[in-house]
Amino acid sequence: MFSIEAVNDAERRDVVEQRLHDDNSERSTVLRSLRGTPADDSIPLEVYAIGADGELTGGLTGYVQYHWLHIELLWVDARHRGTGLGGRLVAEAEESARRRHGCAGSRVETWDFQAPDFYLKQGYRVVATVEDYPPGVTEYTLIKSLTP
Repeated sequence: MFSIEAVNDAERRDVVEQRLHDDNSERSTVLRSLRGTPADDSIPLEVYAIGADGELTGGLTGYVQYHWLHIELLWVDARHRGTGLGGRLVAEAEESARRRHGCAGSRVETWDFQAPDFYLKQGYRVVATVEDYPPGVTEYTLIKSLTP
């Protein structure tokens, strides 16, 4: 007999997270070999563009973990879109991930109205789509190899 509860509970969430971490380590020799190494850490990676006037004109935020860059956010001020600034931010993040963290790949999720074509032009390829997420929108997951 079980009691099912739909509640937000930080203590239980921490227990579930730790137990899943332990289960994953037990079941995957790859994850087990990465545990306790620098690759196991989630390290923030941020790149910003500042205009001549000192204003923020673009930025990319993400993190590196398990030898992969995960781009979370990319924004370029509307006045500077189409100038190559977004591509420069992505390239700098990829180079930093490769050089400083030994990343072998990069991944990003984007919606159909955002930037799938932009990422394709940067050398990414679509590996998954989720239709109607949210309803009426398609989400794309794209990846790119960072190894020569």
